Amino acid sequence: MELFPAIDLYDGKAVRLTQGDYQRMVVYSEDPAALAREFAAAGAKYLHVVDLEGAKSGRTPNFDVIAAIVKETDLQVEVGGGIRSQEIIRRYLDAGVMRTILGTAAATNPDFVSDMLKEFGRDSIAVGMDFRKNVLAVKGWTEDTELGCFDFCTDMEQRGVKTVIATNIAKDGMLEGVSCHFYAEYAEIFGMDFIASGGVTTLDDIRRLAKTKVAGAILGKALYEGNLSLADALAAAREG
Repeated sequence: MELFPAIDLYDGKAVRLTQGDYQRMVVYSEDPAALAREFAAAGAKYLHVVDLEGAKSGRTPNFDVIAAIVKETDLQVEVGGGIRSQEIIRRYLDAGVMRTILGTAAATNPDFVSDMLKEFGRDSIAVGMDFRKNVLAVKGWTEDTELGCFDFCTDMEQRGVKTVIATNIAKDGMLEGVSCHFYAEYAEIFGMDFIASGGVTTLDDIRRLAKTKVAGAILGKALYEGNLSLADALAAAREG
């Protein structure tokens, strides 16, 4: 199982939200590229980046910060947040991003996913499944939909999606533990790579996930608050 330390961007800074609430934002670094270099030095191979402003606006206000992270590290970077056009996808991929994550676009316009898979390939396009009580949320988690997780995954698998970044919003930033059973079940049912996000708090959380078919896990607040070290987390993931 691979680990993805996370950098959420707002106004050029690395921040964390609690349960997706923009009013509950904490700034952890004024220099996200330096933070990414620290993650790389600790042994990380991958990085999960979200443009929180872009998630709401559908634009790319933190593009230059992301491009700097890619340029200044050897990390394989996946990026989400406001990616709703072919032009934005191409811009990120041309900057060296490993893959882009379609969240709101996947939930509201699934045909767009099919088109982008054909244009850029399965390795360059992932989908984000941000959910509350098994129902997807969109636009930076500010709006709930009526689309259930199971139906969404069924559709995405049929369209040829390879990777799903699945975020339990209720767990995100709460340091209450991960919904291991949910991710393990979906990884068993569907022939896609699931990356678990939301609530990964302890080394035991990581070890439990690593013993399932879950392909990866995202580490956020637990790293920033010192609940676990990245080096120890990477070792725990390898144990699986």
